[in-house]
Amino acid sequence: MPLDPVSLPSVTSADGTRLAVFESGNPRGPVLVAVHGYPDNHTVWDGVATELGDQFRVITYDVRGAGASDKPVRRSAYRIERLTEDFAAVIEAVSPDAPVHLLAHDWGAIQSWGPVTDPAFVGRIATHTSISGPSLDYVGAWMRDRSHLRATLRQLLASYYMVLFQLPRLPELVVRRPRVQQGIAEVELLGRADAATAEPVARGIADLTNGINLYRANVVPRVTRPRPRRTSVPTQVLAPVDDPYAGVAVATGAPVPFVDDLTVTEIPGSHWVVTARPDLIAMHVRDFISQKSGKAAPSQTKRARR
Repeated sequence: MPLDPVSLPSVTSADGTRLAVFESGNPRGPVLVAVHGYPDNHTVWDGVATELGDQFRVITYDVRGAGASDKPVRRSAYRIERLTEDFAAVIEAVSPDAPVHLLAHDWGAIQSWGPVTDPAFVGRIATHTSISGPSLDYVGAWMRDRSHLRATLRQLLASYYMVLFQLPRLPELVVRRPRVQQGIAEVELLGRADAATAEPVARGIADLTNGINLYRANVVPRVTRPRPRRTSVPTQVLAPVDDPYAGVAVATGAPVPFVDDLTVTEIPGSHWVVTARPDLIAMHVRDFISQKSGKAAPSQTKRARR
């Protein structure tokens, strides 16, 4: 039986930021690190961790600014470079001698393309599963292709809130309003069969406000001046077909020119499919890791639908 989540000693990142880290599952299993997005905390992975806990040692952590982790004030502290240092500190603490499997959602997925494409992490990431969080550098390059004009316009319309998040102070005031928080919870429960009785992720004010700096620190410079890097890490992109924020076209198309071993799968569900269908996410993660384990050479890019 999977173990209940337990808190591990906090991990200190390169700039002194302390991160709250949690462990569940099979203590002797391969290490799987799951990185949450905005405006969530590590508990967004509880259902997936339960599904995978018989096989994997599941590590989750509150990203900087969220949950029980430190909450830097400066915008620059939320740059992807700093988030990459956080991930490095976590995997060094939990798996110093073996590569980890990486699973990430939303802003957790956006930031995880940092280490996945960083030569310093060669040999440290065994597989990578990205959900609803394409690389901003890949997106910037993808949007420059005129053949994607219509899809680009649709994505820009869906991402209007990213523009609003560039404003000072106002977004923090807005997300504090109970009606806005209720709206986030309603979107999370969208499409769930048990929506009437299910409990949304318990989000604190810090989860809602601090993560806005992720947008301010990264979106404009990376999308307008992209510097995409290649990766040979076996990567699986799961694209929920009804995600109102991360369109299928950009999520599945942007990484194609830069990922040597890419599997793209469109899945049923909305943005918070990780809480709505943890069984589905766990199935794809298991299958992908099983498929890639022991492969001597990267496979060709694949596109599949289930």
